[in-house]
Amino acid sequence: MSRLEHRFAELKAEGRAALVTFITAGDPGYDASLAILKGLPKAGADVIELGMPFTDPMADGVAIQLATLRALEAGQTLAKTLQMVRDFRLDDQTTPIVLMGYYNPIHRFGVERFIGEAREAGVDGLIIVDLPPEHDAELADPAHDAGIDFIRLTTPTTDDARLPRVLARSSGFVYYVSVAGVTGAGSATTDQVTQAIERLRRHTDLPISVGFGIRTAEQAAAIARLADGVVVGSALIDKVAQAPSAEQAVKDVLALCADLSQGVRQARTR
Repeated sequence: MSRLEHRFAELKAEGRAALVTFITAGDPGYDASLAILKGLPKAGADVIELGMPFTDPMADGVAIQLATLRALEAGQTLAKTLQMVRDFRLDDQTTPIVLMGYYNPIHRFGVERFIGEAREAGVDGLIIVDLPPEHDAELADPAHDAGIDFIRLTTPTTDDARLPRVLARSSGFVYYVSVAGVTGAGSATTDQVTQAIERLRRHTDLPISVGFGIRTAEQAAAIARLADGVVVGSALIDKVAQAPSAEQAVKDVLALCADLSQGVRQARTR
């Protein structure tokens, strides 16, 4: 059983959803980013998505675009992102880490080298937003062969005819993007999310995590009553952008994570 499978099974037994947090590797700098990464589990994160900075983050809104620029300007590279996972694993062998980003940096790095180093570093899953299932041989198949989950995005526009193809090689969990648009743009209603989850469950037994537009503990709790996981990214990234120093950024991100975690953990007890 992979770390992701174990974590979601563990939380299902506890009767609650997972808090899935996203941060950009290297934002606002390597040391502060690593401090955030290491602090997230204690602050209540159950699964961590770690963004791989790329110069053309086409699926992301302004907040994550700016985080990517800050990370790149601070010298973050794919090699440093993998090293960040190694540094994290020195103290934490249980929290699942999913690398999220775009295919171009991986292609430039070399797929075989990337998969090998990711597995050695302790990466549990990949979300590659611009690589459709028609190109599974490029990365999804090698990832599966190495024991790394390949997590698919589904959206309100992914219809029933398309879903089986999208989900065929998906593992770990399914990431449901609740709005049509870029990260941080708007949010879906509870009824819309309920209907979407019901439809997805007709196609897969994998845990379903819902993201895009979730910013507060109250919003996280509402989704946690419906889904297996709640994904929060832009709200955490905004804390980095707004902080007057790297040290304050670490404190502010972890404080918001703790608040979100409380919302998620109490969602099904009220």
